[in-house]
Amino acid sequence: MRQVLTNGLLWFSALGCGLMAGIYFAFSTFIMTALGRLDQAAGIAAMNAINVDIVRSLFMPLFLGTTVAGAALVVLGALRFSEPGAVSMIAGGGLYVIGMFVVTVALNVPLNDALAAVQPSSPEAGAVWAAYLKDWVFWNHVRTIASIGGCALFIVALAAQSVS
Repeated sequence: MRQVLTNGLLWFSALGCGLMAGIYFAFSTFIMTALGRLDQAAGIAAMNAINVDIVRSLFMPLFLGTTVAGAALVVLGALRFSEPGAVSMIAGGGLYVIGMFVVTVALNVPLNDALAAVQPSSPEAGAVWAAYLKDWVFWNHVRTIASIGGCALFIVALAAQSVS
């Protein structure tokens, strides 16, 4: 039963990290570039609309569920440190929870809140928007890489367990 739970968490986490990486990759590679080409008021309004809708979408259960599963895998890996795949479980979960979840909560969300607080057509909005595009995209790159890394490490853990 213990192995079934671990394998289930690994599969869910690998798939969840992969999906999250795809979402973040899209934002990093073309969505934010397109929004940045809009005039500031339209770009800010569009990003604020995305930020409102994303928390009401299936993104949130995936975001939270993968984070909880990743944290659980850190604990399970630590409890079974000598078993095959344990180090990859710990590394994958730690990378994902810190590089995706903590970065989101500590950096991307406050940037979103600051953007939501500005009047899109105000004179100060231009500076806020320019800084937002630079800083938010940088931290989104970090989330993309952390999600890809977590996915890869969970796949390594699955492979290590299947070989043993």
